[in-house]
Amino acid sequence: MRIIGLGSKVRDTITGFEGRTVSRIEYITGCVQYGVAPPVKADGTLPAHEYFDEQRLTVIDDPIAQASRPTGGPQRDAPRG
Repeated sequence: MRIIGLGSKVRDTITGFEGRTVSRIEYITGCVQYGVAPPVKADGTLPAHEYFDEQRLTVIDDPIAQASRPTGGPQRDAPRG
């Protein structure tokens, strides 16, 4: 099993979507998905992040430093379904 570091810049090999990994979800079935947040738009708005299966992602840059603060609770837009 490969683990992609949170904060890594990644690209989805199918759609070309790029961003930083902000979450990792592992299901009891063995499926692993990463939440990928794209960069802030030119107008300053933050687009929603998307979830991708681990096998679809290619790491294109090292992880950024993680903030050293307590967890903020559940993810407001966790995957559904």
